[in-house]
Amino acid sequence: MYDEIDKEEYEGHNQMWTPSLQAIPMPGIRRMINMAAKMDDVIHLSIGQPNFPTPQHIIEANIEALREGQTGYTMDAGLPELLTELAEYYSKRYNREITEDNILVTSGATEGMFLALSGTAAPGRQFLVPDPTFTMYAPLIRMNGGEVKTIPTRPENGHQLDPQQVIDAIDMRTFGIVLNSPANPTGAVMPKEAVEAIVQEAAYRGVYVFSDEVYDHLVLDDMEYPSVIRCTSDLDHVMAVSSFSKTFAMPGLRVGWIISSQGAIKKLRRYHMFTTSVASTPAQWAGVAALRGDRSCVDDMVEEYRRRRDRVVQLVSETPHLTGYWPQGAFYILPALPPNTDGTSVAMRMLEETGVCVVPGDAFGDSCPNSIRLSYSASMEDIERAFERMIPWLAKQKF
Repeated sequence: MYDEIDKEEYEGHNQMWTPSLQAIPMPGIRRMINMAAKMDDVIHLSIGQPNFPTPQHIIEANIEALREGQTGYTMDAGLPELLTELAEYYSKRYNREITEDNILVTSGATEGMFLALSGTAAPGRQFLVPDPTFTMYAPLIRMNGGEVKTIPTRPENGHQLDPQQVIDAIDMRTFGIVLNSPANPTGAVMPKEAVEAIVQEAAYRGVYVFSDEVYDHLVLDDMEYPSVIRCTSDLDHVMAVSSFSKTFAMPGLRVGWIISSQGAIKKLRRYHMFTTSVASTPAQWAGVAALRGDRSCVDDMVEEYRRRRDRVVQLVSETPHLTGYWPQGAFYILPALPPNTDGTSVAMRMLEETGVCVVPGDAFGDSCPNSIRLSYSASMEDIERAFERMIPWLAKQKF
């Protein structure tokens, strides 16, 4: 189990801290990584960041910005050159006019979702959130007094979010719908028809759609990525969040953005000034280089993720007691263990006894406690080695 320091930090009560802060759960991902850090010879299928080096032209742009003294604050909305590049890129990609006034540059997509959700969640406002999903959405909503209504997805359906189920869940208290596609932890990519149905019904009902699109370039099958920006008639009721982190292997540079209506961006700019003020200036110049430069590096990374995905799906199918499906994006799969199996217990014992680190499904919600998340943002060699340990170990388990 995680050590007493972690237990005190995440579960202890101290009058110094607000009830909302004390209510934040111990992140299941961090729990597993903390355990693994104390062990030798651990193979990680747990990490949610690219294992590729940042492309060289992006690194050089970051260094050059430092050398040229680009170390002061940018404008609060972001570096003007980056805003222009983003506006031109998204206008061309989605065949609609996106201006600099529709964009706010943030310290990664994490700050983007923080601003969007914490800036709108309030008592009496209900948010529909898929389950399982990324760990930050529900706590942010609840910390600010909002109510979370979960919409479960199932492995037998490839963890696809049913648009009709979402629409049927909307009621008089529903303020927002959170989407994440390609999804963490499932790798599911919502089809265009599903996104359109949700976005159009939300607009008709006066409900906001908050779309985490950080994996928008990591679509591994032959399909057009259905961003909410592509599927909406206007930006008045949507906020789309993305970043350079996954696409260009730049997670530590911390540059993301929000795209929404000009009115929403004006409000969020004021909020942003009281959180991180601005994203890193040299890193924003690196982002300019990413958008202006050769993007074949992205194609190469996506091709390798596709190769790993194909192999992981095959290996899961050959692993006793695991039931998989076909993830279409990102670099995750959330296979199921037999019903009523405690995925957390399995993940912890497997780490202790085999040295393979995965993340239990209950880290991402309540609907899949018998699942484990496998990340294939690891080398093919590590993937093969991990399953060489997992397969015989799981074969011995009695569920």
